[in-house]
Amino acid sequence: QVQLVESGGGLVQAGGSLRLSCAASGIIFSINRMGWYRQDPGKQRELVATVTSSGRTNYADSVKGRFTISRDNAKNTVYLQMNSLKSEDTAVYYCNAISNIGEPYWGQGTQVTVSS
Repeated sequence: QVQLVESGGGLVQAGGSLRLSCAASGIIFSINRMGWYRQDPGKQRELVATVTSSGRTNYADSVKGRFTISRDNAKNTVYLQMNSLKSEDTAVYYCNAISNIGEPYWGQGTQVTVSS
């Protein structure tokens, strides 16, 4: 089992920055890919960014050039640096981890609100 705890959400003005963190605990050696998803009320959860254990990254087109995902394997933590935030980035952000056998794990979510 893997437990994920997010932190770093909050309220920020448009154009500002936030950094999300997600610390993993449990059977860490089984984690392959980690990432961030977000969900607005009434909408489907969507991918924001992912990073594999080897450091390969993937981003949604809407955040390319503004968000950066990184991973500290020694601390079992994944980060999402969000710059040039827009009102449409407002959502609950969820940390995700995929085990080496494909099991998904989710954090509890952290609210990000961007005021225009």
